[in-house]
Amino acid sequence: MINYPKQLDVIFNKLLNNSINPIIVGGFVRDFLLQKESKDIDIELYGIQSFSKLEEILKEFGSVNSFGRSFGVCKLKLGDLDLDFSFARKDSKVSQGHKGFEVEFDTKLDFKTATSRRDFTINAIAFDVQSKKILDPFNGINDLKKRVLKAVDTDKFREDPLRVLRAVQFSSRFHLTIDKKLFKVCKNMVANRCLNELPKERIFLEIQKLLLKSSLPSTGIELLKNIGTFIFFIEFKELDSTHYNSTLKALDKMSSLKTKDEAKNTLLMFSVLCHKLSSSSSKKLLTKLTTNSSLIAKILNILEHKNSLNFNDFIDYDIYTLATKVNIEEFSIFSHAITDSQTTSKNISKLKIRAQELGVLNAKAVALLQGRDLLILGMQPSKEFSKILAKAYIAQISGIFHTKDDALIWLKKLL
Repeated sequence: MINYPKQLDVIFNKLLNNSINPIIVGGFVRDFLLQKESKDIDIELYGIQSFSKLEEILKEFGSVNSFGRSFGVCKLKLGDLDLDFSFARKDSKVSQGHKGFEVEFDTKLDFKTATSRRDFTINAIAFDVQSKKILDPFNGINDLKKRVLKAVDTDKFREDPLRVLRAVQFSSRFHLTIDKKLFKVCKNMVANRCLNELPKERIFLEIQKLLLKSSLPSTGIELLKNIGTFIFFIEFKELDSTHYNSTLKALDKMSSLKTKDEAKNTLLMFSVLCHKLSSSSSKKLLTKLTTNSSLIAKILNILEHKNSLNFNDFIDYDIYTLATKVNIEEFSIFSHAITDSQTTSKNISKLKIRAQELGVLNAKAVALLQGRDLLILGMQPSKEFSKILAKAYIAQISGIFHTKDDALIWLKKLL
């Protein structure tokens, strides 16, 4: 018996009243068996005749997203649950890449045949809502117990290059050993340059899941190395064994320092991943992984300033200056992850506390003097404005003045 959120019963009952049998399949069932919470639920439908009928049934429960219509997928947000309703289907490989499949819907498909297109046996376990029975046609429950990752069908597995990266991140996230046969398949696919077929955004998402969802992301990076993906992630080949092992250790430490903010965790994890690479290699790797120029810029900025502060000897001026270059809270977490020194870690904590006290933990100090103050004193706009304001800011963070009134006195003397 699988315990699913009871608010789904009203939807399931309506489907059943329309002679449509809903079967919960994939990640939710797997996570339930692993005693992990999941808010993403995939529901495969049997006996349904048209996509329009599905939309009609679901629309009373919320806003229906039908962007996956060509793949027979309809999305529905129900409270904090993300629901994917899909048709039973068969996939046929017609061209290269992750999306090179022709989809054939078949309302008469039996569950085992429909499920044979799935990647891993642990993702082919299901729960039949009507019969209240667990369906496990490929012995995925036994594989979960043995902590082994097996493909449902290695021939079909080879057709989708993205599955290589999924194998790595699933293995790392759930502490599974990749089956010898599957490992060999993955290695051969990588050797045949399968990753070159994938759009960078899909590669990024799988690496992101590896880094953010695994408690020991180092195991995933090691697996990437062992199946040969460093012919694609060639930048890691520049690391000697000391720097490579240091990167693995720092990634695992960063995993224990994650915040509740996924965007921040993504920034920090990828920063740690690149922290032993050269500046040019970091940029090449990140550009290979994502088109998100803002994220790349933020990562490169952290890496550029990783040695900007002597953690064993700093004053308030140094903190103020650092705040003009980086977000100190993010920088502190990053610095904690990449250091082995307990003394340095203690000083990083002191930095964070003091930055909080100074009001610059997440932003630089607000300048007390602005351009309008120069105008009030009768100055005409010119190139000197920026020079004067820059001097004023340095004086402010150096502690020469602390209030607006004192700043104006200082400015009048300067002029």
